[in-house]
Amino acid sequence: MPDLTSSSPPAPLSREEFAASMARLGPFESAPWLAVGVSGGADSLALALLAGDWARERGGRILALTVDHGLRAGSAQEAAGVGSWLAAHGIAHRILRWEGEKPLSRIQEAARAARHRLLAEACAAEGILHLALAHHRDDQAETVLLRLARGSGIDGLAAMAPVRAEGAVRLIRPLLEVPHDRLVATCRARGQEWVEDPSNRNPAFARARLRAVGSVLAAEGLDAGRLARTARRAARARAALEEAAAALLAVAAEVRPEGWLLLDPRALERAPDEVALRALGTCLRTVGGTAYPPRDEALERLLSDVAEGAGRTLAGCRVLRHRGKLLVAREPELVADRIDIMPGGGVLWDRRFTVRLAPERVAGLTVARLGEDGWRCVVGWRPEARRLALHEAVRASLPGLWDGERLVAAPLPGAGPYAGGPGEPFADAAAFTPRVPLGVPAFTVVSEGRGII
Repeated sequence: MPDLTSSSPPAPLSREEFAASMARLGPFESAPWLAVGVSGGADSLALALLAGDWARERGGRILALTVDHGLRAGSAQEAAGVGSWLAAHGIAHRILRWEGEKPLSRIQEAARAARHRLLAEACAAEGILHLALAHHRDDQAETVLLRLARGSGIDGLAAMAPVRAEGAVRLIRPLLEVPHDRLVATCRARGQEWVEDPSNRNPAFARARLRAVGSVLAAEGLDAGRLARTARRAARARAALEEAAAALLAVAAEVRPEGWLLLDPRALERAPDEVALRALGTCLRTVGGTAYPPRDEALERLLSDVAEGAGRTLAGCRVLRHRGKLLVAREPELVADRIDIMPGGGVLWDRRFTVRLAPERVAGLTVARLGEDGWRCVVGWRPEARRLALHEAVRASLPGLWDGERLVAAPLPGAGPYAGGPGEPFADAAAFTPRVPLGVPAFTVVSEGRGII
């Protein structure tokens, strides 16, 4: 998107400017070890070159990661070509492939989700704490326009955050203040070629349509610089609201280690609507494991319904009145994860629980939801489990360890270190580690002893 406020030729981004951007995103460890998402476009290649210089000057290094979605003929060759370019600059490179069948609709959304998953997994495997992405000022401006078109509130207008926690990885965007044309100039100044993505000009996609009319919008004052400033102001307002919502949740929410929580409805009613809605959305993300909160309209309907005593489902959660409070639990029917786990291995299950299998086991098992049949099995092993009085949605959505159709071990918080059938004395473990943890550390159901969770 053009910016009509400047007529001078774009200058390459200097090392000093990039270092100042990184300083605003810090602190970083000594000898920093970063991953950089590199698509092969000018923006991400400029980021890789700048980040490589920055890391080497501090005794560190970077790993460039290219996701091959396999959606275009020649994508594998392009990814290999990116690796050759980066090798010439002494930058390590790895290709991540999106395997399996591809969806027939909403392909860009699915590709973006796959890209983020593959990048995060690669970072976790290498022990890398920071993942740098090349979103720039023009991307930010387009995001603001897209959010305006959808009627978004403050969160939407704040667009992309410069720093965001993505599980164990910090996602950083050091170029959000930098125009696209300066990144192109950076590549040209270094003699670096790049790949043009044809989807950037495909009118089937909303961003491409915005770029096509960018000069018209800029002439009316909606240029990239002004839109990016709007995002910064909205981000300040978002930060203040998040602080207020966190203060509300500190007194209103009771997070339980089995992956559910209770809310004081009176505290929600007393809070300003925007703060209450934000707090409720955070609770849904914590329990449901979704990447983003529901839209404001859906949250408003939910808050109205539960105030009148009606139960609702939203964002993969059940929300209902329970003993004078609001219970937020995972919706068991939507828990579809079935993940194989080997002895000594660990997995993130249903985006909520970190499950580890005891290394002493001789064979792998499958982590899948407990369900009511599994709960009845647990009660058969340990009749005292009935005294826990867990809501059916909570117990059905817990992670069980299965050998085919046979339940091997299951969580039994508060009634002993583990619950398992005869001959299952292994120290399996699991902890509720939500993607959005309400600002507190992960909750462990059983921190000592044996058994899953």
